[in-house]
Amino acid sequence: MCLGIPGQIVEILDEAGFLAKVDVSGVKRNVNIALLQEEKLAPGDWVLIHVGFAMSKLDEEEAHETLKLLYVMGQAYEDELDLIKQSQIE
Repeated sequence: MCLGIPGQIVEILDEAGFLAKVDVSGVKRNVNIALLQEEKLAPGDWVLIHVGFAMSKLDEEEAHETLKLLYVMGQAYEDELDLIKQSQIE
């Protein structure tokens, strides 16, 4: 099962290359933000991440509510976090 997981942008690494460092439940990874280039993302913004790509921008309340639901999912959520830990976009 593939899930979209909320993450908070920590830093915009390369605007021309559309990369941002995002904190996903304590795991910091580079994420491609090209799909959201019209959103004018900044540190502190929340995005929904799927397979290394930010798919949509979320408000903070929506991000926290989604995380609560994901925690309840148990193993599917843990599996997705493991994939994030293993991923590397540079």
